[in-house]
Amino acid sequence: MFKRSKVCLAAVVAMSGVTSLSAIAQDASQRVEITGSNIRRAASETASPIQTVSRDDIAKSGKTSVAELLQTLAVDNAGSVPVSFGNGFASGASGISLRGLGAASTLVLINGRRIAPYGLADDGQKVFADLNVIPLEAVDRVEILKDGASAIYGSDAIAGVVNVILRKDFSDTILKASIGQSRYNDGKNYTAAITTGRGDLQRDKYNFLFNIEATKKDPIWNRNRIGRGVVGQSDLRPFGYDAVSSGGSNGGAGAILGNNSSTSAINGNVRNPTTLDYYNRGNLAGLGFTRTFPAAACSNFTNHAQGDPGGGCLIDAQQIYSQVLPSQETGNLFARGAMMLGADTQVYAELNLYHSKSVSSSTPSGVSASTGFPGGPIANNTIALGAAHPDNPYFGTAARIRYIAADVGPRVSNVTSDFNRFVLGVKGTLGSWDYDTALLSSETKVNNSRTGFLQRDATFALLNPTGVGTLKAGVANSVAATATNAAYAALPAGTYWRIAENAGLNSAAMYAALSPAISNGANAKTTQVDAKASRDLMQLGGGALSLALGAEFRRESVRLEPTSGTERGNIIGLGFSAYDGSRTLSAGYAELFAPITKTFEANAAVRFDHYSDVGNSTTPKIGLKWTPIQQFAIRGTYAEGFRAPSAAENGRGGLAAFTTAKDPLRCTLGVASACASGSVAIITSPNPALVPESSKSATLGLIFDPFPGTSVSLDIWQIQRRKEINQETAVSAIAAGHVARDPSSATAIPGDPGPIIAVLANYVNSSQTTVRGFDVDARQTFKLANSKLGFDVKWTHLLTYTRVEQDGTSTNFAGSHGNCDVTNCIGTPADRINFGTSFETGAWRIAAIANYRGSMQNKNFKDDPAGCASSLASGADAPPGCTIGSFTTVDLTARWQVTPKLEIFGSIQNLFDVKPPIDPLTYGAVSYNPLDYSGAVGRYFNIGLKFKF
Repeated sequence: MFKRSKVCLAAVVAMSGVTSLSAIAQDASQRVEITGSNIRRAASETASPIQTVSRDDIAKSGKTSVAELLQTLAVDNAGSVPVSFGNGFASGASGISLRGLGAASTLVLINGRRIAPYGLADDGQKVFADLNVIPLEAVDRVEILKDGASAIYGSDAIAGVVNVILRKDFSDTILKASIGQSRYNDGKNYTAAITTGRGDLQRDKYNFLFNIEATKKDPIWNRNRIGRGVVGQSDLRPFGYDAVSSGGSNGGAGAILGNNSSTSAINGNVRNPTTLDYYNRGNLAGLGFTRTFPAAACSNFTNHAQGDPGGGCLIDAQQIYSQVLPSQETGNLFARGAMMLGADTQVYAELNLYHSKSVSSSTPSGVSASTGFPGGPIANNTIALGAAHPDNPYFGTAARIRYIAADVGPRVSNVTSDFNRFVLGVKGTLGSWDYDTALLSSETKVNNSRTGFLQRDATFALLNPTGVGTLKAGVANSVAATATNAAYAALPAGTYWRIAENAGLNSAAMYAALSPAISNGANAKTTQVDAKASRDLMQLGGGALSLALGAEFRRESVRLEPTSGTERGNIIGLGFSAYDGSRTLSAGYAELFAPITKTFEANAAVRFDHYSDVGNSTTPKIGLKWTPIQQFAIRGTYAEGFRAPSAAENGRGGLAAFTTAKDPLRCTLGVASACASGSVAIITSPNPALVPESSKSATLGLIFDPFPGTSVSLDIWQIQRRKEINQETAVSAIAAGHVARDPSSATAIPGDPGPIIAVLANYVNSSQTTVRGFDVDARQTFKLANSKLGFDVKWTHLLTYTRVEQDGTSTNFAGSHGNCDVTNCIGTPADRINFGTSFETGAWRIAAIANYRGSMQNKNFKDDPAGCASSLASGADAPPGCTIGSFTTVDLTARWQVTPKLEIFGSIQNLFDVKPPIDPLTYGAVSYNPLDYSGAVGRYFNIGLKFKF
């Protein structure tokens, strides 16, 4: 269904007919721009594999945004930023990751030029382009270059290039509107767009195009998927898990895990000051209680099934408060104008404006969640109800508390994003040179305003006004540390935060001191001047030897402010993230295209980049293509590439985030909860000494067109990325002892050092990764009497995804759930397949696409000797066979051309209402993999109309 470009080594099989390889190669009547080349040439195949998604493909997919469409493609893999990840670092944005190498290694262009990246870096580190800024109705096609392209485009193109080509020379007016909703009557999606154009460049010497579109997407809540398998359900006991595995996360919230270990309960779990055992406040027989609280009975707070052997009060907070999909409203404007000045000169201008507002929700904060900031880790495990706190069952003695602040409400993020892009250029012919030069300015502004987060100083003081907590080891804070909190200072002396059943006694002023709105902003800007020119030099056996020369000058800046309070570690459970940096770069490049004979051609390119902060980079590329007979061709490329470190990696700032890891030291000692992966803070500092990542990539492919309407291609590819900029992995840092622990939460087991509260890491040029695989692209078209039938398959298979650390440790992530240190622990499936079929007859066009994601080992890497990353209550591997099952959905679309001006269209996404398989390891979604998002949504219907004036 998604066709390769006219520039791939394949026959162009359009629905209107079939053209052979040789016919295309010999057609020199027109010259076109090709992604991955600066030389305009005849509409022939190049040596590089390129996949083209046309406007017709977009219509067949039924998707309503460029982001949704691209993330279903087989070439997208681990490292993508899904549209549904509302609570990630890059909330409100979406990114594509070619070859699984990450969104930061995939260059996204609009009309062949860069755009300003999203202001919030993925995982607080990886700067990437937000696909949401692209107006769907203005898209003419998307060309995906599937090999390295740094020799043409510079940094960030290690894994390939996604070039979104917007409409040009359009002279109609089209109105389009649609509405969609799930079978659960939620997740409504309203879209409306108008596109109009005037003038013909050839006839009128001018053209103006204007597109405006708006969307409104309603949220989908986990609680509205109760009964849909595992979707949104963090309490996995019905599926054979227990309440204490994986640090209690598989039992929902509220479990008591063992001596001196407890999760947060909706009515509070408190620790016996003597035995260090936790008891629920609703337990009237709690050991040593000096007060009891009948109104704190678990049954007064929830109807959720209980059964924690430790006596905790269980709820499924993720199911109640979190979302499958956040709400989002967007507006998008694209305008383009072009005018001919004489026969050979065209002046053009482009303007993109985008505004988005998204709202995402997650669970209420726990009072004891640890976090960190560049000054060090912060343990909130010591938080306690004061000796005189009226809700303390150990009244008279301070007692540690594990409480989920449901009375404060969910943690909510309101993200607004504004993007602009302006291009002013001139292109034409001067003598024997074709040239194009332009000025580009692009900027992204993001603001994230949050509610529901707890101020650490006020939390400690309101629960224990006379006690002492720690901001850093040995530093007292308590009431004195709230001196800068004006809202707290205005409260009556000795004010308590009443919890659970007594929360109704709290004042609005108390909550304002405890949990005020917090926010931060981000800004990224790119300004560029570029010029390129090409010409024919001489005639060779197969055509003209062509040369292209070009130069760029660009300034980049990006800045993320820390969320208020995180710069001193004062927001419980929210890590610090901030960066600030700017740089300039200049580049020059050259390219040669040599059709040596009618059957053999070569092209070569080289580019030199100079960065003001990281020095120089020279990147070459060469490609060869041989067509011995018109039905068969062989192609191959070799390229070198690089990615310059982002400001988040080598600028000013730092990052405190969360990851999942086991604690082998405590596990060996017999602390059962430490043997399963649990959430820990990871504190990472930027490194100005970083050097750019570098890469070497190669492709070798063939195309075979044995019959009219039949085309098959196979491309084997490999990318080796070196000097990778990574956080030290949590596993490596833990093994090296680069951790901070909380000794006060140690069990009675001899030698227990206490749980890990933070992993201490740096950004380093550390590992190298080799990704190898193959792509299969096959199509078959049948012409029937009055109709057409087509089949299309795209299959990407990872043979290996091997990462080698500095110490020589090698891990292969292909087909496993790793690498969970980055990007929502989405896993690395070895296989992704798109299979499409289409049928046209009369006024009807019907298409179906099956999207397949292969199964994955539920291990941190392939064949991990440590075994399965999750286990059932019985101790058996989880899921059974330690495998995350494969997932396949079918999308159906239909279009009816009622009149030449009116079209009615509709689609059913996930036609068979397939549910996603269980995934207990990911943190990008609740118990299902983010790649399986459509399974969480369920069957989804969309209907609309398109009217041409």
